[in-house]
Amino acid sequence: MQETGRLSSRLPTAASIAVVLLVLFPLYWVIRRAVAVEGATELLLRAENLRVFGNTVLLVGVVTVASIVISVPLAYVTTFTDIPFRRLLTVLVALPLVIPSYIGAFGFVTAFGPRGELQSVLEPYGVESLPEIYGLTGAALVITLYTYPYVFITTRAALRSVNPSVVEAARTLNSKRGSVFRRVVLPQVKPAVGAGSLLVALYALSDFGTPAIMRFDVYTRVIYVNYNTWSPDSAALLSLQLVALAAVVLVAETALRGRTESRGSGVSGGGESVVELGSWKTPAVGACLVPPLLALAVPVGVLFLWLIRGEASYASGGGFSAGIVSNSVYVAGLAAFAAAVAAIPIAYTSARGGRIGRLAEKAVYFGYALPGVVLGLALVFFGSPTPLYQTVPLLVFGYLVRFLPESVGVTRASFVQFDERLAEASRTLGGSARKTFLRVMLPLVTPGIIAGAALVFLTTMKELPVTLFLRPAGFETLVTQVWSAYEEGFFGQAAVPALILVGISGLSMLVILSMEKYEVG
Repeated sequence: MQETGRLSSRLPTAASIAVVLLVLFPLYWVIRRAVAVEGATELLLRAENLRVFGNTVLLVGVVTVASIVISVPLAYVTTFTDIPFRRLLTVLVALPLVIPSYIGAFGFVTAFGPRGELQSVLEPYGVESLPEIYGLTGAALVITLYTYPYVFITTRAALRSVNPSVVEAARTLNSKRGSVFRRVVLPQVKPAVGAGSLLVALYALSDFGTPAIMRFDVYTRVIYVNYNTWSPDSAALLSLQLVALAAVVLVAETALRGRTESRGSGVSGGGESVVELGSWKTPAVGACLVPPLLALAVPVGVLFLWLIRGEASYASGGGFSAGIVSNSVYVAGLAAFAAAVAAIPIAYTSARGGRIGRLAEKAVYFGYALPGVVLGLALVFFGSPTPLYQTVPLLVFGYLVRFLPESVGVTRASFVQFDERLAEASRTLGGSARKTFLRVMLPLVTPGIIAGAALVFLTTMKELPVTLFLRPAGFETLVTQVWSAYEEGFFGQAAVPALILVGISGLSMLVILSMEKYEVG
């Protein structure tokens, strides 16, 4: 029986190693291309390159700090106070995640940019121009509005595990509310704040659409420009620097989490209301409403305005078609299926507690940290001399590398919950390891596999840089239609595909909430 167990673990272990090697392959290709560049030192030390480095670090820093400043107080207010409409406000604060940031940038530029909708409304009153929205200000504002919910969700989940009696005890000792939060609550939620901040920082580091629309030179935008202007060596070096920055962010967050995880009190509770707001209830409700309303009303309002004006088909001859939606669904479906299959061996070996399985699970998450622009460029370098270049299989592979961790995480949870006694009973009755897996284990973990695949499907539909780099010639999807409308200046053409993407993103939020059983009460 032990021999059967050993044999049964060899195949998933080997499959896990194979998947990890595939995921890390694009990074190898970027490094290989970058180290072969002549005069790399001179390119790296150019004033332009140093400016881009400074812009990128500044953008990531501003967005991360702003997200924490917005999210932590809102998480506290919706958890530990008697604020009215708590359930509704919690959902609203998290809702900006349904808007892809590049669609948000579209909306803000249209509304507040030069000759934008707001300026047109104010022009009869003598307002000829508005403050500049392009650059760092616009990019940081937009990315913050669509990423702060990552910190809000993780922080609020941690706050719900804090025992309210500890907070109440501190208050009875005549501690001020600010002191109680700083000395009692904050140390216990720092790891959660760090985890959410990591997602925000990685998103800000890898976002391509928003900086491009806001005309702010960060690594992602400059890499894309260099690629399109036939400067592959410079693009490769910039990509390697971007990967290095992502690694620094990962290491810094891991180190911070290691220092703070042991500081909590170890208590848990249900996040009951312990603070009465009194006359502060109305301002608190207003503070909870401002970020989501700003993030949702501007882009959605602009998109519907274009539809009402009939600008959705302007100068396009009705260029949007059902075929564009079917193309998006087709490649997203292939990516979801590939991710579901590739996730099974990694999730299985990791759930069994093997060292290789744990390492494999951590390794695939590097693909998520790999910016989409870098991933797309790496696969262009690899695929251009081969028949795979600009084909659907290479595009799907790019999606797989990017979003496999989403499928692995959900699938692993299903394997962890599997009762091993069922497998032992099957083997006792003479079932082989293969039959036990196929007939007993797989049917029970299938809901988790499907949920992971659904999440990959939904996020793939929104992916912009990988699609732009790797799509076959003439292969239009929802995101390429939105981007083409931006590049051609016919913003109205983005209305229909953008609204469809927003609807799909809303489904994505429902999937996340249902899978995580996120408590909003």
